[in-house]
Amino acid sequence: MGNVVLKRDLNEMSKMKDYYSSYLIDKTPPGSLFAAKTPACMITAYKSGKVLFQGNDCEKEAGKWGEVSSKDSAPVRKTAAAKSGAPKGKLPAGIGLMSAIGSDEVGTGDFFGPITVVAAYVKKEDIPLLKELGVRDSKDLNDEKIIAVAKVIKDVVPYSLLTLKNEKYNQLQQSGMSQGKMKAILHNQAILHVLEKISPTKPEAILIDQFVQESTYFQHLKNQKAIARENVYFSTKAEGIHLAVAAASILARYAFVQYIDKLSDSAGFTIPKGAGSQVDEAAAKLILKKGQDVLPTFVKLHFANTEKAMKLVKKKRG
Repeated sequence: MGNVVLKRDLNEMSKMKDYYSSYLIDKTPPGSLFAAKTPACMITAYKSGKVLFQGNDCEKEAGKWGEVSSKDSAPVRKTAAAKSGAPKGKLPAGIGLMSAIGSDEVGTGDFFGPITVVAAYVKKEDIPLLKELGVRDSKDLNDEKIIAVAKVIKDVVPYSLLTLKNEKYNQLQQSGMSQGKMKAILHNQAILHVLEKISPTKPEAILIDQFVQESTYFQHLKNQKAIARENVYFSTKAEGIHLAVAAASILARYAFVQYIDKLSDSAGFTIPKGAGSQVDEAAAKLILKKGQDVLPTFVKLHFANTEKAMKLVKKKRG
């Protein structure tokens, strides 16, 4: 799906809104003035003065509002690494401006809920669009913002979501598999899925938000049937290096939040995130309400929180 970004003043955007009045939609992205959906194009106007045209007829539709030229397109704001032209660690210079697959995971430090891993492909020409849509590190966004941005970008970028549910996680962990190995396998599978989706196109880079040393990552994958190796790079805080990782982070967080909501419905009360004292209380409440046998479907059993919750249960039953 193509896209065009025009820079227009508020007066002209007001005219656009009137023009597309019969196509206006209620749900609009954060920071937008209006959004309209014609049979062949999605138009979103932002308070920043930029108007995004997405779809097969985007250039034709944008052309109604003046000549579409390179100066009308939103400029690509370079990341610090791209500005300096210097690679960060082993990263190639200018990686932030490349067409790339990025992968990230959510839920590894949470007592309740699954691990969600997402790999997402962002073409270099879509970087300005994703910035307009509010893509940045998911840690800087609250759940409401995460949901709003994720709902928009899930139709813009090819991606793969893998969810390792608690039951399977606990089985693997009890069989001796480390969390690091689980994550490596999930990242590799998600990346392979995206490579298959975008084939025959090949990304210029694959950037993984680093959780282990590169050598350890590939050691974890030694028995896998297929391994993505070409142009694979690793970096901590990778969501600040390429928007593909930031997009993956948002989509993974969105999936995790949705799953926590399902667990809350099943439990009959709000399930908290994290691994602090609040989850100990929630787990104890769950045990008292539904019995200890339900724990494996809700939590990562090997966390110290399990023992703390059991102690709270004993006190409450006292």
